[in-house]
Amino acid sequence: MAPLSRRSFFKTGALAAALPLGGLAAAPASAAPAPASADPTTVALGWLDGAPALGTGSTFGVPWPRGALRRDQAFVLSAGGAEIPCQSWPTAFWPDGSLKWTAHAVPARDGLPAQLSLKPGTPARAKAGYAVTLEERPDAIVVDTGVIACTVPRKGADIIGAIRRGGQVIARAGHLVALCDDQPDGTNGTTRQSAFQSEIARVTVEQRGPVRSVLKVEGRHRAVGNSADGARSWLPFTLRLYFYAGAESVRIMHTFVFDGDEEKDFVRGIGLRLAVPLADEPHDRHVRFGGEDGGLWAEGVRNLTGLRRDPGEAVRKAQLAGLATPEIAERVRKNLHLVPAWGDYSLSQLSADSFRIRKRTKAGHGWVDAAWGRRAPGLGYIGGTRGGVAFGLRDFWQRHPTQLDVRNAHTEAAQVTLWMVSPDAPAMDLRFYHDGMGMDTHAEELQGLDITYEDYEKGFGTPVGVARSSEITLWALGATPPRERLAQMAAAVQTPPQAVATPAHILATRVFGNLWSLPDRSSAARAQIEDRLDAQFDFYRKEVDQRRWYGFWDYGDVRHTYDADRHEWRYDVGGYAWANSELSPDLWLWYSFLRTGRADIFRMGEAMVRHTSEVDTYHLGRFAGLGTRHNVQHWGCSAKQVRISTAVYRRMYYYLTADERTGDVMRETLDADRRLGAVDPVRKLANQPPKGPYPVLASFGTDWASLVANWLTEWERTGSAQWRDRILGGMRDIAAMPHGFFNAERMGYEPETGRLHNMIGTGAAASHLNAVFGAVEIFDELIALTGDRAFERAWLDYCELYNAPADEQRRRLGKPHGGADALYLGNSRLTAYAAWKRKDPALAQRAWKEFTGGARPYPPFASSRIVGPAVLNPVNEVPWVTTNDSAQWGLAAIQNLALVGDALPRS
Repeated sequence: MAPLSRRSFFKTGALAAALPLGGLAAAPASAAPAPASADPTTVALGWLDGAPALGTGSTFGVPWPRGALRRDQAFVLSAGGAEIPCQSWPTAFWPDGSLKWTAHAVPARDGLPAQLSLKPGTPARAKAGYAVTLEERPDAIVVDTGVIACTVPRKGADIIGAIRRGGQVIARAGHLVALCDDQPDGTNGTTRQSAFQSEIARVTVEQRGPVRSVLKVEGRHRAVGNSADGARSWLPFTLRLYFYAGAESVRIMHTFVFDGDEEKDFVRGIGLRLAVPLADEPHDRHVRFGGEDGGLWAEGVRNLTGLRRDPGEAVRKAQLAGLATPEIAERVRKNLHLVPAWGDYSLSQLSADSFRIRKRTKAGHGWVDAAWGRRAPGLGYIGGTRGGVAFGLRDFWQRHPTQLDVRNAHTEAAQVTLWMVSPDAPAMDLRFYHDGMGMDTHAEELQGLDITYEDYEKGFGTPVGVARSSEITLWALGATPPRERLAQMAAAVQTPPQAVATPAHILATRVFGNLWSLPDRSSAARAQIEDRLDAQFDFYRKEVDQRRWYGFWDYGDVRHTYDADRHEWRYDVGGYAWANSELSPDLWLWYSFLRTGRADIFRMGEAMVRHTSEVDTYHLGRFAGLGTRHNVQHWGCSAKQVRISTAVYRRMYYYLTADERTGDVMRETLDADRRLGAVDPVRKLANQPPKGPYPVLASFGTDWASLVANWLTEWERTGSAQWRDRILGGMRDIAAMPHGFFNAERMGYEPETGRLHNMIGTGAAASHLNAVFGAVEIFDELIALTGDRAFERAWLDYCELYNAPADEQRRRLGKPHGGADALYLGNSRLTAYAAWKRKDPALAQRAWKEFTGGARPYPPFASSRIVGPAVLNPVNEVPWVTTNDSAQWGLAAIQNLALVGDALPRS
């Protein structure tokens, strides 16, 4: 069954045949059968986590078959026969220039239906007064959603000059704040603290409506007040503000990069602060904080309940509901000045399992504990009958320590601060975790690698250049909303609505190649693999919570290897601690989502993208564009590699969401190859062959394939021939080598041109790592996109021979290639790919033998319960588990089923 309708399929083939790609052209191949849509240009969409109750505006991505739609195609979005205003733009193109991916924005509208439909056509227009308009002034940009208007200055400290609703200022003076200590604690004497605030360098209009407008604000944090840091400017930031038609909210994506000295700069707080004007009487002002399971902490600035004298039932009910209070009983009214007004409030989440709400009347007076809870959703509110602001920080408890502050609520203007890093917590200590332990030479570092699996090198375990992004939502409200509405806002903060196409549609378009299929339990053997795939993901999903893999820098990553003796992951053992994308858990999650459409898989994959693209990747400094191998600290290892920063791990999320920040990160890696010469991964090994005339020695799997993923993504995003030609040149170079990829284990590489050179003559070599960092997936796409038959033959030879018996390797290559069998089962997908492409039943059977009964067959994925004094808390464990094996087993299972599923025995 073809992945496209018959008409579209032939249209695709004709367009591809006409495409000049340096002499290469081919129609896309189809892999395992995929349900073909009767009309592949009409797409059914659903909401990932169910239809949203609250409309804040949303953006989603949709893929299209090759050659089906022209690059300037417009789209119409509908639900239940009614059209919905929709703003559309391309995010990727096929080589023929046709649309590959598009992004679509929908306005803020409550009660959007569970099912949507998208197809080519003329989009419905937003109603008059409910479209986003944008006015550019010399000093500021004003964006109006039809409900609120936000002024964004072009310079100065304030990123948000004012947010107005109906002409009234609801919030103003929104700016970033940061605190930094000069030591991690005060045990060595007095700690000096410096304060900083944002200073805008540039404001860019990225989109201007009518359904969605986006402003990008860039700048740095500059010292303020009497700071001992004087005029210091550091912590570069990027802030995007998103406005949707009809929205009473602004979505903000905040990113900062650490560029300080980890030995001297201990960040104590990072936040967004704004002022909220207040005109109501204190008893008609309300403070709200979201709680667990839809709960809400709700009080007045001056509470009228619980007094010795009753203000009246109607008064009490009105205040509890957030409404204007009716006439207060005289005996209470005349004594209101003696009822305390509480001006300051804090909700601090300092761990994943506890938050505290406290309040005080004003500065200079003691705090009173008000409430405790477990996991706050990150929503607060301050306001009254004449307006107020709800404010939310996503992943609030997951990224502890966090905090929401309200100050001066008893005055004419309250101050709100959303702390992405709580100042109530200890300062960040980003220093390397040991002193080097005498490892001063490469030989000594290799000894350390041998015992703890840590690739240490002095000066390399630096956090300078790592980043973190946070997502904030601000609502400018006309009055205190009902409690149920605030609970809906809290849910929207934690889980923003996300529309997605069906797995069947995505599969049929082949935008991500041929290596996955839909779940199929039609035989006992297939069902067993599908059950194992589900069980393996569910284990990791639960393990995140069981092991508390949370925290500002940690959330989104998983651990590398388990320690069955301690019943704990090896969190403190060198390279066995954080996984940092090692052996592609990211890809395992995203292929799992593509085939199932499961929301829980998407959300775990989203958290991993946010983490690995920011924390595990350098964004400035000498390692910019590179990532860091697995370590006790995310930035700790001296192996700085493109196999971690590669776009192959982020592009699926980017195309499904059109997330601009992820797009930025992928673009940052385009010139990462220029830094490879200084971080050669084998620089510490003795007796390495000379580099010869080439600036860099590169491997095809851990280096070149990762670079190609970056270039391919930029090629399809822009259509630029520069990146296409760089890819094609490298493909030809490898195909021309005597043994193709078996000569590409160690190649001379020229960053200026992208050319590759054979360094081993007619010899042959291989590594078990070459196929486990996205090479399999990217090469499949390249073969389909370019039709380069010589490259395809070379890759198929590698796939067929890697796991082949030594005698077969000797016959074809002159000797065994020498690759380890450590990932024998995972590399069964290479055999499966060769079997599928060459239509070889014997190879298909060999692939399944390698997968099910190879040199290292995997034991059943079953957990056991450990209780008592052997553990701190009762745990469920799989004692032999490693993330390397889990990711590679998952990818092999998914890809083997897609490619040679028909060869799997039915029982």
